[in-house]
Amino acid sequence: MAILKHITSKNADYGEAQRYLMFRYDEYTNKPILDENGELIPREEYYLDGINCDPFTFDLECRELNEKYHKNQKYNEIKSHHYILSFDPKDVTENGLTGEQAQQLGLEYAKKNFPGHQALVCTHTDGHNESGNIHVHIVINSLRKYDIEKQPFMTQRSEYRAGCKHHLTKNYLVHLKQSVMDMCHREHLHQVDLLTPAEKKISDREYHANRRGQKKLNERNKQMQSEGITPRQTKYQTQKEFLRTAIENAAASAGNLDEFQQLLTENYHVTLKISRGRFSYLHPERSKPITGRNLGTHYEKDYLLTLFERNAEQQRKKNLSESPLVDNTLTKNSLPHGETIETDIPAFIFIKSNLRLVVDLQHCVKAQQSDAYARRVKLSNLQQMAKTVAYVQEHGYDTQEDLLTAFSEAQEQTTEIRKALRSTEQQLKEVNGQIHYTGQYLANKSVYGQFLKSKNKKQFRQEHLSEITLYETARRILKEKSDSGKLPSMKTLKAEKEKLTALKNTQYEAYQNLRGYQNELKTVCTNVDMILGKNHAKHPEQEKNQDIS
Repeated sequence: MAILKHITSKNADYGEAQRYLMFRYDEYTNKPILDENGELIPREEYYLDGINCDPFTFDLECRELNEKYHKNQKYNEIKSHHYILSFDPKDVTENGLTGEQAQQLGLEYAKKNFPGHQALVCTHTDGHNESGNIHVHIVINSLRKYDIEKQPFMTQRSEYRAGCKHHLTKNYLVHLKQSVMDMCHREHLHQVDLLTPAEKKISDREYHANRRGQKKLNERNKQMQSEGITPRQTKYQTQKEFLRTAIENAAASAGNLDEFQQLLTENYHVTLKISRGRFSYLHPERSKPITGRNLGTHYEKDYLLTLFERNAEQQRKKNLSESPLVDNTLTKNSLPHGETIETDIPAFIFIKSNLRLVVDLQHCVKAQQSDAYARRVKLSNLQQMAKTVAYVQEHGYDTQEDLLTAFSEAQEQTTEIRKALRSTEQQLKEVNGQIHYTGQYLANKSVYGQFLKSKNKKQFRQEHLSEITLYETARRILKEKSDSGKLPSMKTLKAEKEKLTALKNTQYEAYQNLRGYQNELKTVCTNVDMILGKNHAKHPEQEKNQDIS
């Protein structure tokens, strides 16, 4: 399949790109390979063309264009973009792809997708790491030379005007990938869907890191073997690959999120972090976690939760097939349409307790083991009852009134902290406004001072109307907000902002904790009512918070 890779460069020496395309470079160090005389060694086979430039004066023409528009003069600006279009090695043997044909495809692709740019298009037939795959390099000056016609995927002026720089936006990247797929399908070459996220995402940086690590490991093992020592590790593994292996092994047997976290921690010392509904993983040798999105779709939340459900279902079926059908274990009850429903009361639901509420709950669950009730209650409901009983026992609620009192107190505390949080946010908003107007006041203060000293104030105001208006507006608003009439200093305002920001963060964290606790108690109260038969109707928001585990 053809794949597309993008690299940016801040190197002001455009000649370096020319040399890389025409001469041999070491794949591990990216340094040129020299002969015995210290001269560069030409590549055995390559095809080179220029678009909107001569390929052999590409560097000179790029520098001239940059000087014309006074762009790409700073060291941290992106000077060039390097796109690599790699074809499947099977295209050579199965579809007759040649270097000449690949070069023509590369020229067509560059002219269509990077119009107006100075570009080098070069095809190599040797492949990376002697893989034999034909690939096309497209190097463009980041600055556009000519105006072009606006295309549907272009949303910014910089994407079609001369003197503007090339920016790879999200829409642009989607267009480039779709263009690759369309071209390969048209030419009957091997191709995969580039727009679908990869199940296992291996970046170019990780790929090269793995190659370098494997090379060093092989050299070290070779030295150990020469000394009569048998090496224990023969395959190098990047930190990302370590995480993938750990996640795959843990997820293969985990039936829920808690089991998954426990397996990762105990077996691999990997910490699972959940932020805004997204999974990330902390490697034991890192201080910053790696997101599941950077590892691949099979390491993200949606896929893993689906896998946990499948594992739990398989384990449940296995337990059912292995368990004898006796009264105190699993029973099957016939339903009206010939279906069967399985009920399983976990043993720990009948723990001995002196708490009256626990005893009442246990009696109701026992009564609901009848055949008539089994027709209406599924296994998940009974498991939820078990969790509710365990929760009440753990937190020591003696009566249902105790539980309701705890819920009411949690509601009050949540309401109070929410009010305090909103008050802090409002104060912070006011301070930010004062900082804005103080900056506006100070930025135009000197112009206003010149206005006061000018002899012809009317003319000066006309010439500097915007600056004077901004100054007077800022001064008026700041005085209105100041009780003493004295304007606050920027230092005082920033200190107040820092103080309020810290307070807001603390209050927000407390609010999130209290809200979670309130929702937890609300779910328990609903489940208790359901078990005791006091309220069988569920509200949508109660169904959302059905799980309390």
